[in-house]
Amino acid sequence: MSAFIEAHREEFGVVPIRRVLTQHGCPIAPSTYYAGRNRALSARAVRDELVLNEIHRVHKASRGGLYGARKVYHQLRREGVTVDGSPIARCTVERLMRSAALQGVRRSRRVRTTVPDELSPRPADLVKRDFTATAPNQL
Repeated sequence: MSAFIEAHREEFGVVPIRRVLTQHGCPIAPSTYYAGRNRALSARAVRDELVLNEIHRVHKASRGGLYGARKVYHQLRREGVTVDGSPIARCTVERLMRSAALQGVRRSRRVRTTVPDELSPRPADLVKRDFTATAPNQL
């Protein structure tokens, strides 16, 4: 929310943005926005930034992004990478890779690029779904 206000505050101002957000069921006080702007990052955010740098390094080193979360996690464990003296959890690697839009290569499942539009008109069925022919060029 603060990032949205920060991006548009020069154009509209904080109070008008806050007013519109409140009308749409997302109340936020201007003092909350200003307090959040001046607040330091949380310990988790700082740790996530360090871990994400290591994840980017291992993911890129895996022949340009071959490794997924499981292999990145195991590679970090093999290298003995720790943050604040504790090893990195696999769920943390999964969460950070998901938030950074990093994925490994899949062997069988392909990403579907064509999604049919259910509302578009279909061509007429001229053969009434009967594809049998007694001779060539009849259908």
